Amino acid sequence: MRVVLTRRAARDLGSLPPRIQSVARKQFEVLAKNIRHPSLRAKKYLESEDLWQGRVNRDYRFYFRIVGDEYRVQMIIPHPK
Repeated sequence: MRVVLTRRAARDLGSLPPRIQSVARKQFEVLAKNIRHPSLRAKKYLESEDLWQGRVNRDYRFYFRIVGDEYRVQMIIPHPK
């Protein structure tokens, strides 16, 4: 599988601090290899929209859809605590 960022996700990634950008890129590599990796804590977020949630770190989450052989990252946002 491969990871593709939407325009919004690319913009979100670019606005993150450099350290968080690096962690997010690492998590996208992990996602491409194994959606069940424990560090991702990937789960179905909105069943009706087929939207999944993955973890960048404690403070950020990314949301994605599975389309064919792609994980399409829709957005990266601070975790709503």
